Amino acid sequence: MTTDELSAPLGQKRPRKRKFRLPFSGTQAIATLLGLALLAFIGFAIFNDNPQGGEPLVRMAIRPEPAGDKPDADKAAKAESHDAAAKADSHDKAAHAEPPGQKTVTIIDGSSGARQQVIVPGDGAETAAADVAPAASPGIDQKLLEKTRYGMIPMIADGVRPFNAYASASDADRAKAARLPSIAIVVGGLGVGAAKTTDAIMKLPAAVTLAFTPYGSDPAKLVERARAQRHEVLLQIAMEPFDYPDNDPGPQTLLTTLPSEQNIDRLYWHLSRFQGYVGIANFMGGRFVTTEAALQPIVREAAKRGLGYLDDGQSPRSVADSLAAGQPLPFAKADLSIDAVPTALEIDKALYRLEGLARDNGNAIGIASALPISIERIAAWSRSLESRGLLLVPLTTAMLKSKSGQEAAPAAPAAAAESSGHSTKSH
Repeated sequence: MTTDELSAPLGQKRPRKRKFRLPFSGTQAIATLLGLALLAFIGFAIFNDNPQGGEPLVRMAIRPEPAGDKPDADKAAKAESHDAAAKADSHDKAAHAEPPGQKTVTIIDGSSGARQQVIVPGDGAETAAADVAPAASPGIDQKLLEKTRYGMIPMIADGVRPFNAYASASDADRAKAARLPSIAIVVGGLGVGAAKTTDAIMKLPAAVTLAFTPYGSDPAKLVERARAQRHEVLLQIAMEPFDYPDNDPGPQTLLTTLPSEQNIDRLYWHLSRFQGYVGIANFMGGRFVTTEAALQPIVREAAKRGLGYLDDGQSPRSVADSLAAGQPLPFAKADLSIDAVPTALEIDKALYRLEGLARDNGNAIGIASALPISIERIAAWSRSLESRGLLLVPLTTAMLKSKSGQEAAPAAPAAAAESSGHSTKSH
């Protein structure tokens, strides 16, 4: 028995011994260890210089091949590389060498405006492309075609113009038109929609001129059919209207905001869509035809290629007539729209107004769209026209007549007048 036990009062428990206690809890110890581990990891990540960033690595031993014993694939690759280098070098030399009789021209992309340098063969040079003759279409004179990057487009050859070559009237027809008040009618918007185009081709008189847009799936076939029925054909060129682009005529539209060379490139795209037309006409284009700087290069190009130009007369401020006056260009401006109000009664009234204009001026030109009602009324009206002392004529005949209704000159002198820079107009 210890001293403490002897000194404890009777009936009371003896005092317990104090246990030893740590100055921190277990949770605090675990938290401290985790914190130290985290600090160690961060320090390792910051101060350790490891360019691989901890990515797994694979080590492989590669034994070098003995010299002179390389696989055949290596030899083939070297030979191929050498051949490619030789070809590239020869191509480089060919590109920079410009043989005699050739010239380098710049092509402007109508869509993007990008420029590309192209070597064009001279008269005596022969190329693979020149050996491939374009597919011949019935009645198309291959001499009157020029090759472009879009395809074939019209040109003057041996003094012959497409305007004269594809005109449907004979000299006797023109002589008859000189004695009578004459009317030309142009039905436009054809080529998109084979059914309505076929109706116009087959139901309208041959003297009615048909104007095609370039946007059909196969306009060349429809144009060929129209010409087989002795209709004269016009190509409609999409031009910028006032509310463009809300009102968009279609791809490759000629715009007042584009430089002239880019608009000419777009014109070439239009011209290449089909062949056999006597001239061009504006398709929409309210803004374009009133902008002299934009329209002048187009009128000049039409004259250069031996084409006529028809202004549809829808824009009173059009400058086409004044621009055409300075070019060797057959020109006409439509007097009225026949189906501005597309009802039978209003179309009949417009046709009779056209008769009055023809009697007053000797010549009148009307335009219409290929609506079924328009085709029906024009066909019915034309049957009795000659009995009323008037003559329905193709557009080229109307273009070659003066305002008085008399021919400017006999056929040969008329052609000479065209070539000397005088255009005949009908308003």
